[in-house]
Amino acid sequence: MQQPDICVRELAPAPVQVIAVSGGKGGTGKTAVSVNLATAFARAGRATMLLDGDLGLANVDVQLGLTPRCTLEHVLAGECRLDEVILETSAGVRVVPASSGVARMAALSATEQAAIVRAFGTLHESIDVLIVDTAAGIGESVLQFCQAAQQVLVVLRDEPTCLTDSYALIKVLSRSHGVSHFRVLANMTRHAGQGDSVFRRLQRVTDRYLDVALEFVGEIPEDGALQKAIQAQRPVLEAFPSSPAAQAFKRLANQARGWPLPDGASGRVEFFLERMLRRPAPRLRLLK
Repeated sequence: MQQPDICVRELAPAPVQVIAVSGGKGGTGKTAVSVNLATAFARAGRATMLLDGDLGLANVDVQLGLTPRCTLEHVLAGECRLDEVILETSAGVRVVPASSGVARMAALSATEQAAIVRAFGTLHESIDVLIVDTAAGIGESVLQFCQAAQQVLVVLRDEPTCLTDSYALIKVLSRSHGVSHFRVLANMTRHAGQGDSVFRRLQRVTDRYLDVALEFVGEIPEDGALQKAIQAQRPVLEAFPSSPAAQAFKRLANQARGWPLPDGASGRVEFFLERMLRRPAPRLRLLK
């Protein structure tokens, strides 16, 4: 006897929450945010994968004290399988390391991107959350990862250049790639309310010139414990779990669990990468 449709729906995999973490420029602390947000998700019981999206200048493995034997570069070269690349942290985060100092990895062809999609299609692991730590700036890989993700988290610092570069990232993604909703996290704030203040300054500019919606999702305080954890190559949630920064990351992860997923979100990780191939290439020359 044929089972009711509702049973089929219950057996379908739940959508994977895909969060692209970007910052518009280097030095915002986006990799530390990616590492600790992934750790917070994993410690809360969510199956979490962290993809180093800085394909040519990877540093997620460095911040976690990992020593990859193989990276995505070796997968593309056919020297190892994707499941042989994935590393796991003590918190249970599955890390997909990229290459460091390999220029061609920062500008993959469509064929090479398709090969990565096929590699992810061979994975049989169940994933609840995929966090992509993008490169700095507004290069093609950054735009592709952000436009393919369900949620874009912009890491912002209270610095004039950071505000300018964050605005530039949002402008390009909104005008050329159809991204209209951005979540903004203030990082390294020195006093209560500073994060909201810098967010409001960015929002005033985007409200005036862009048709986008910004959502303030909180702040990570400037915390010596976080810097010590980075130097020790450990997540602050493990090295100093009671520190202000660690508590802030826990709150962010709890909040992120409630971020709505778009209709049609897939339950397979490789669908996220397929979205990268379906989107148009960046057209920066059209911007004014």
